[in-house]
Order: sequence, then structure tokens, then C-alpha cells
Amino acid sequence: RTQAEMAHTCRGTINLSTAHIDTEDSCNIVLSNGGRTYHLKANSEVERQRWVTALELAKAKAIRMRNNQSDDSGDEEPASQSDKSELHGTLKTLSSKLEDLSTCNDLIAKHGAALQRSLSELENLRLPAESSEKIKAVNERATLFRITSNAMINACRDFLDLAESHSRKWQRALQYEREQRIRLEETIEQLAKQHNSLERACRGAPGLSTSTTGVTSTAKGSVQSAKGEASDEDEETEYFDAMEDAPAFITVTADPKHHRRSGSNLSGASEGHPEDWNLEDSVFESSNQSSYNESTCKDLLPKKRRRTRIPDKPNYSLNLWSIMKNCIGKELSKIPMPVNFNEPLSMLQRLTEDLEYHELLDKAVKCESSMEQMCFVAAFSVSSYSTTVHRTAKPFNPLLGETYELDRLEELGFRSLCEQVSHHPPAAAHHVYSKRGWTLWQEITIASKFRGKYLSIMPLGAIHLEFHSSGNHYVWRKVTSTVHNIIVGKLWIDQSGEIEIVNHKSKDKCQLKFTPYSYFSRDVPRKVTGVVSDADGKAHYVMSGTWDEKMECSKIVQSSHGSSSTEGKQKTVYQTLSPKVLWKKYPLPENAENMYFFSDLALTLNEPEERVAPTDSRLRPDQRLMESGRWDEANVEKQRLEEKQRAVRRRREAEAVEALEEGKDYEGYIPLWFERKVDAVTGELICVYRGGYWEAKDKQDWSLCPDIF
Repeated sequence: RTQAEMAHTCRGTINLSTAHIDTEDSCNIVLSNGGRTYHLKANSEVERQRWVTALELAKAKAIRMRNNQSDDSGDEEPASQSDKSELHGTLKTLSSKLEDLSTCNDLIAKHGAALQRSLSELENLRLPAESSEKIKAVNERATLFRITSNAMINACRDFLDLAESHSRKWQRALQYEREQRIRLEETIEQLAKQHNSLERACRGAPGLSTSTTGVTSTAKGSVQSAKGEASDEDEETEYFDAMEDAPAFITVTADPKHHRRSGSNLSGASEGHPEDWNLEDSVFESSNQSSYNESTCKDLLPKKRRRTRIPDKPNYSLNLWSIMKNCIGKELSKIPMPVNFNEPLSMLQRLTEDLEYHELLDKAVKCESSMEQMCFVAAFSVSSYSTTVHRTAKPFNPLLGETYELDRLEELGFRSLCEQVSHHPPAAAHHVYSKRGWTLWQEITIASKFRGKYLSIMPLGAIHLEFHSSGNHYVWRKVTSTVHNIIVGKLWIDQSGEIEIVNHKSKDKCQLKFTPYSYFSRDVPRKVTGVVSDADGKAHYVMSGTWDEKMECSKIVQSSHGSSSTEGKQKTVYQTLSPKVLWKKYPLPENAENMYFFSDLALTLNEPEERVAPTDSRLRPDQRLMESGRWDEANVEKQRLEEKQRAVRRRREAEAVEALEEGKDYEGYIPLWFERKVDAVTGELICVYRGGYWEAKDKQDWSLCPDIF
């Protein structure tokens, strides 16, 4: 298998480069990789050892192939020529070198013959005996040289004949492979169109499935965390459309006026006080949220007038499949893409967009109960996906050392800083401080895989949130985003997976489940459900809503174990009070469809500002040209920046080799504003803010910043 084929695996295959090979006894072999384990049995100990040796050799070869793969993000040389022209150039160079070799052979034969004649003439002259002996010895050596040269000439002639004959074979093989590839592409596109029409037909067919009421979770009112989610995604073992999960718990809205706290007929019932819900209205009353352009904080200065539109997106005809068909199974951060498929924001700015609904955290500060606070944190974690519903374009990959600041300390109460701290894998560190009483930090690595019909985007890394007054420390991770209809049809985005939010101080938990969209389901699309429970596992609140519109919270007043489902799991019935809206999405600005579907905040993220660092994303020239609608110039500038980054990387690699030869340690790239530390809560090595950026901004001392643009 070639490296390009490594991701094209059928069900039941294992990637040997990351697999563990063990032996249980004299005949058994155990292969494990991620969540998969295979037990193999040989006929004898000798045969088992032969298999283990073969597997170890294959694993070593797979590791070498993986390590030899190109190491550049957008750093691979742009494939502007086709495979045909590339091979034609190689064969042309080879033919030229062979012609040079043939010329050298002729010269060697010519000069060798002339030397032989000259020595023979000298030998025939009448010279002293001593000189005659020396000439005779030289003549013998010349004869040996002539014999060796003739042998080399014959070998070169044979090589020339073989190379010429094999070059024709290579050309025929290449032509055959090219024709096969074209046929395969046409077949895939045809299958995708047929699949698309079948999906439309299924969507229009009545009575495919019955809608299921209630919220789904596990019998204990929680959703198990998906361990090894990345490996499951890589193995493509998730089949959402096959069958819908039966509901494991059901919510029933209770009337507070008629609610009776009688649990005599309930098995394992837990009760709450309905009157408590009214006392919390001052904090939970969030249905009448102010818009982004209205200030809710009296102690903050009036907002600066910022731009409300950007130049309209040019109407370029795009053929995404023409580029993506060469990327199946590859890590997309390593594929150079034209700006035609981008939006004029960097990944650092997209990360900053998570703060669009920062007021949820401002409200969470006021909560006296950690349970209430958890509800707002959960709503905040869901709100960050609301900006993605129409955003099918990819952000710019930040250059190593690129930064982005969002200083809204006087207007909104917080200031944010992002820095690209690693190039491969691409990783960004983010730190936010709010004078309203909270701090958020994260290091996110984006892994993306193209599967042929859809694109999976897997953010890896934990998000930390700490409230200053209470010391509550929350940690959670993002879910997988999927872009569908890459080949044919309209692009659309879905979020799927589970989020577990843990308060490491009180041990409270919130389990959120993002239900993947299914053509065969009549359930609400983009649904999110979850349960907030305390350290003892007792459920207190039910979260429900959609990640693109709103999230509601319902207080649980009674819970009971109901009947068993068809799978044998026992359902839990939660009796709740009327839900309260915690978060609701802001409407998009006018003409958003022509401005990349940017929200009000997104429109301001790339607005030019003074006094920012010279590495700030606002100063990135290709991104600025793209925003202005000058896409051709932006593509040229993007190639220049990537080549400049490649040169820096090559120089750094050369320095590492030189240090290794001299026996010195080489630290490699060190982030400027962040440093790597072991997190005390998760035990992971992450980049945390080391300080100094805002002080450097006040002094306008950017002498430490690298020249990346």
C-alpha cells in the first residue's frame, strides 16, 4: 500500500504503524489499535513466530512510510502540473543524463585508443633498458585500463538500452493508471449523484419512522463519554442512519401549582422544591437577551462604533471536487488550497468567535449555586457552534508565530489573545481574561480528514474555564464537525458527539449529546440534550435545545425509574418545571449571505486596528486581499507567505541537524507569549499564557516578534 492509500481501508483493517503486536501463548497473536483488538491463532509456535516477524517488519515499513511523508502544512509544493507532465520531465532529464553518459563513454574509448597507440610507439623506439621496462609496465596498465573501460562501456550501453525500453513501459503504465483514475472519479461522482437522489426520495417518502418524544440519555441520566473518539472517527465505525437509539429517559413538564411531592409509588425517586425555581428567575431570566450591539454592563464604557459590513463575496465559479478528489484520506492541513475555498478570517479569529456569547459567563458569575452555574457554562459551550451553521468555507491556516488579539476590556469586559504555537500538527493557544470575574484558556489542535463524500473536523484539546470568586474550574472538549456533500449538492455542516463538562472543584457534571442529523428521523435537527448532575450522580437540571438556535434549562422536581426499553435498559422519567431559555442566537446581519454568513462579531474581527502586534492576523496580506475581493492577488501572496514559511522551517531543520552533529541540545520553535506546562487538573501538557503581551502593547515594544508576513 502507498501512503496515499493508507486511509482507504475497508471495515476490519488495522493501521500497523500505530498497532501493538503481542503474543499470549505459543500459538496466539494479539493485534490492537485504538478501540479494535484482534486475536489470531497460528497452527504452531514456529508459524506464530513467522507471522510475528512478518508483522513487525510490516509495522517498521509502515512507520518509515509515515515518517517519510511530507511535513508541511500548505507546505507541499503546489501541484500546478499534472502527473503526466511531471513524469515527462523526469524521463526527459533521465534521457539527457543517459546521452551525457553515452558521450563520456565514446570519449573514454577514443582517448583510451589514442593512449594505447602512443605507448606502442614509445615501446618501438630505441631507448635505454631502464626506460624500456618502465614504458612496458605503463603499457600493461593502459591495457588493463582499456579492458576495464570497455567493460564499463558495455555495462552503460546495456543500462541505456534497458532504460529506454523501461521508459516506454513506464509511460504505458502511467497512461493506464491515469485512465483508470479518470474512470474511478467518474464512477464516484455518478454514485454520489445517485446517492443524493435516493436521499431526496427517502426524505420525501412518508412514514419512514415515527417521532420519538423525550430526551435520550443513559439510565442514570448521563451520557457516557466517548473514549477514543478520534480513533472511532478514523475507523469510520459510526453509522448514524442505520437505527435510532431508543430513549433512555423521558422528561415530563409538571405544573408547580398542582405538583405533589409524594414519592410513595416511585422507585428510587428524588425530589426537589418547585418553589426554588421562582427564586432563581433573577439569574435564569435570559429569554429577553439584548442584541450584540446593546450594552448590558453599566460599569463598562459605551461601545466603539465598529464596521457592520465587508465587501461582498465575489461570484466565482468553484469546483471543490476538482481539488478534493486528490485529498481523500489525507490530513487537510497539509494540502495547499487556493483562497477560493476560504473565508477572510484565520483559525485564530474563528477560535476567538467562541466568545460571541460571553455574557453567558458574565451571568454565570452571579450564580450562587454551582448547579446553576453549570447550566450557563453548558449553554456557553453549545453557543460556540451557532456561528458554524452556514459557514462552509475554511478559515486561513495561521502561520507559525501568528497572533490575534481582541481587546474589548473597556467595552465588553474581556481581552483575548491567540497564538499559533505549532505548525505540525497545527495548534493554537488561547487565553481570555474578563474583569467580570472569569478566565478561559485552551490549546486546540485541529485534525481533519476527507472521507470522499464528507469532511470530518476533529478539534483536539481541553477548554478550561475558571471563576475567580468561587474557584470553580470547568473543563470540557469540543465535538466533531462534519461538512457534507463535498462531491455534489449543497454543502451543509453537522455537529455530532458528546461533551462532558466537569467542575473539578465540586465534581458536578453535565453530559451533553449532539445528535447527528439523520434523513430517516423526524426528530428536531441539530438537537442537543443533556443532564446536569451533582457529585453523587443525582440529576438536578435537564438541558435541551439546538446548537444553531437556543438552549433551555428545566429544573428536575422528581425522577423515577420507569419501564425497560426494548434493549433491556431501564428508562428514567424526569418530572421538570417549565423550561427557561438560557441562550438564544442573535439574528444574522442584513446581507449576511453575501458576506460569508458572518455574524455581527465576525464582521469586526478583521477590522484594521492600530497598535496591534506585527504578527496579528489583521495584518496578514493574503487574507486582507481576499477580503477586498482581489482573490487572484491573494493566491499569489498566499504562495509567497507559504514559501517564506518553508524557508524558515528548512533553516530550523538545518540548525537542528548541526546541533545534533555537535552534540548540543536543540529546543526547536518556542512560542513567544505562551509556554508549555503540565496542567494540574488534567495532567496534560498544554500551552498557557506566560504574560507580557499587553505590557508590550502598552510600550509598543514588539522587538521580540518574528517577521512572518
